[in-house]
Amino acid sequence: QVQLVESGGGLVQPGGSLRLSCAASGYPFTNYAMSWYRRVPGKERELVASITSVAANTKYADAVKGRFTISRESGKRTIYLQMNMLKPEDTAVYFCNIVRTAGSGWSKIGDDYWGQGTQVTVSS
Repeated sequence: QVQLVESGGGLVQPGGSLRLSCAASGYPFTNYAMSWYRRVPGKERELVASITSVAANTKYADAVKGRFTISRESGKRTIYLQMNMLKPEDTAVYFCNIVRTAGSGWSKIGDDYWGQGTQVTVSS
């Protein structure tokens, strides 16, 4: 019933840019957070960036601060990740996530949902 679809991944040279998109459908809640995670084979999935639905509060992993920007379409369950100054270590599968929150804060309620991921490869 709940579906998240990512797009925008691809191959880019170091220093280049990509813009990822994620559209969620079938999600009934008003207060939620949407996030980008990434995973390298053999390693744990890590949080890249998150944004809340109403207040648009954001948080970022230290490794991407100043280079990546997460944003949302107001009133839509759609988020973006603008990735600039990409580095080879940014290479990963990027996943979209949505989870209900308690009001406009970061406290999670219940289960979350995941997209299938989009591959980002940074290589010269």
